[in-house]
Amino acid sequence: MPAAMRGRVRNSVGAAILSRPGRIRNPVTPRAAGRSPPPFEGVGNRGRGPRRVAANLPAGALCLPSGPEMRFLFLLLLALAGLNPAAAQPLEVAADASLTEAMGDVARAFEAARPGVTVRLRFAASGVLLQEIGTGQPADVLASADTETLARGIQRRLLVPDAQRDFATGRLVLIVPTDRQSPVQRLQDLARPEVRRVAMGRTATEPAGRYAKQAIDALRLWPSLQQKVVAGDNVRAVLEAVASGDVDAGFVYATDAARAGPRARVVQALALPAPVQYTATVVASSGRPALALDFVRFLGQPAARAVLERHGFGAP
Repeated sequence: MPAAMRGRVRNSVGAAILSRPGRIRNPVTPRAAGRSPPPFEGVGNRGRGPRRVAANLPAGALCLPSGPEMRFLFLLLLALAGLNPAAAQPLEVAADASLTEAMGDVARAFEAARPGVTVRLRFAASGVLLQEIGTGQPADVLASADTETLARGIQRRLLVPDAQRDFATGRLVLIVPTDRQSPVQRLQDLARPEVRRVAMGRTATEPAGRYAKQAIDALRLWPSLQQKVVAGDNVRAVLEAVASGDVDAGFVYATDAARAGPRARVVQALALPAPVQYTATVVASSGRPALALDFVRFLGQPAARAVLERHGFGAP
């Protein structure tokens, strides 16, 4: 074929590609650009249509046909066959550290009710989890130990406001090590000179730390306690500090104190202006918002309520 004609053929092919809505393809081949070939190539020099590059696909990968009509039909057939590809994806749940054991059991109950769904859990202080979500850490659900963290997340548009649900309550308690004769029998005793170290969560990120500060402020004890405070990243860190005898006392939830066994004992359940409220909602950047909302709603159902009550959490 003459060179001029070959040029006209190539130009007509390029014009045809550009004229088709939604199907614009880069005429530069991936190898020329120094990149690996994509899963689907455009019209090639041999005049063939899109072809599959199987070498670039992971084993067992599910590939959907191109074109909106074919894609819809394919997904419909999968749904009818019970092979919903979204169900095979993991659901990422970020939960306050105080929920570690309880949320693990709730996740297993949710998986049993929805075959094919896998729940992946990540635990930390509620404020830390929100910070991670804000920096792009993947998450579909946030389960917080306070409403303040949820409010901040909603204000920053990181969380879905209409999806939140209160699902449990807790109690804040003051605990001391059992390996010594402690002078602490109530909150006011923390001001005594022989009490040197008091553990509590970081007030900036840990709800239990903010709850403890509220209880201390109610008795106007903060000026005398401020220099004694040892800040913990979460309630489990505070619990370990008390149980190991590294501090003289600490503030944790009653559900956490129960896990210390004989190493720590509760000396006082603290009165707070508002109850300790656990709340969950869908993360705005979730890739599975419908499944995430199902999980949030599941937290209020009898199966989940029974699990939470077994772990010592109260009704919302």
